[in-house]
Amino acid sequence: MSKKLGVTIDTIRYYDKSGLLPFVKRNDIGRREFTDNDIHLMRTIICLKNAGVSVVDISKFIEYRLQGDSTLEKRYQLLEDHRKDLQQQITDLEDTMSYLKFKEWYYQTAVEAGTETIHFVPGTNEVISDLDKEYSQHLKSEGNLKELQNFANVKDYRNRNN
Repeated sequence: MSKKLGVTIDTIRYYDKSGLLPFVKRNDIGRREFTDNDIHLMRTIICLKNAGVSVVDISKFIEYRLQGDSTLEKRYQLLEDHRKDLQQQITDLEDTMSYLKFKEWYYQTAVEAGTETIHFVPGTNEVISDLDKEYSQHLKSEGNLKELQNFANVKDYRNRNN
């Protein structure tokens, strides 16, 4: 079963000990016997776990599932809430990636020039204020419009929070 689901046997045992598999029956010698429905629920559990959903919330979802149609709205709401959280995490990671690419460009150009001072106001250690514009121009010249938009979003966020 672990191979079919792409998880280790220890993972299945952990889910079982955590109370996430109350639906799985055992045979006479104590081995778990998974039905097609059990496999579907296991895939749901694995997906939720991979999405960062807590064991407590996964347990709630399974409990709601076992209660039947009276909990459809609760299940939907739980999934929607976690999808929104995950989408925000993805957005945050994309913003972080965009900013890291900016810093990578910053240091790449400094390495090529042999000095970081190319990014400083002359005679100071202050970074020039137009550096964002310079990087944006670099992205435009490369035709990297997607990254240009991502970087613009990061700049807008930084400006709103300063």
